[in-house]
Amino acid sequence: MSAMLDFLTGPWEHLFMRRAFAVAVMCGIVSGVIGAHVVLRGMAFIGDAVSHSVFPGVAIAFVFQFNLVLGGAVAGLLTALAVAVFSQNRRLKEDSVIGVFFAAAFGLGIVILSTAPGYSGSLESFLFGQILGISDGDVVTVAVMGLLLLLLAAAVHKELVTVSLDRETARAAGLPVFALDIVLYALVTVTVVISLQAVGNILVLALLITPAACARLLTDRIGVMMILAPVIGAASAVAGLYLSYTYNLAAGGLIVLVVTSVFVLCWLFAPRHGLLTRARPRDAGASPVPEPVLQQP
Repeated sequence: MSAMLDFLTGPWEHLFMRRAFAVAVMCGIVSGVIGAHVVLRGMAFIGDAVSHSVFPGVAIAFVFQFNLVLGGAVAGLLTALAVAVFSQNRRLKEDSVIGVFFAAAFGLGIVILSTAPGYSGSLESFLFGQILGISDGDVVTVAVMGLLLLLLAAAVHKELVTVSLDRETARAAGLPVFALDIVLYALVTVTVVISLQAVGNILVLALLITPAACARLLTDRIGVMMILAPVIGAASAVAGLYLSYTYNLAAGGLIVLVVTSVFVLCWLFAPRHGLLTRARPRDAGASPVPEPVLQQP
């Protein structure tokens, strides 16, 4: 009992861990909500593209010695805008356009970085996360930006869902589909940027996509999915930090491994869509259960 109590309370005795928990929970919640829209759109690749498209901005910031996060945010937003514009040509699928700009942005970042005399710890922490070394100012920044993201996502939730389910119906209903595409890409970009300190540029896709994928396996209702995804994201981040503190291992990597483990469990045991659940023998003569349609709240 004493060992369990020490495990639960030990990390909270340190200020750096309290900051890490605060940022991890906030990033998990925001990533879960925005990631749910990404999964509904079937555009998980955009998270990977945006997370890598911030790289040239970071490289420019590194070369000219200004804020890395600001540089990454500007580059990510510009790339997201380019993807939204070029995706309007329906001859090309969205993932094709994303792939083009994903590769171009990362290549540009490598070229720019090659002009720098060397690397620094700040650039390494951008790539792999620095959640155990964040400041009070970082906590405030994530909190403010996260709240603004959630408010904006709530304001356009119905419109984003409508576009995700049927773009042509949304366009026929008079919704500004192009503008909503830009809004979603911007939401993803800022979410990626504020999550970089938690898990880093390389692993941020997992925090954005995996909790939402878990929720998609667990429910057929969009409203429930919007609740489950941030809960899974925040809980996984906290669990990963506990393991990092206990075993002195990389926090960002453990957060990703925890949320991936949750996904595997959902994939196996989800009530209606889990592999083992669907494999259970049905009563003789019973008709197959039809695949449910995703429902709005």
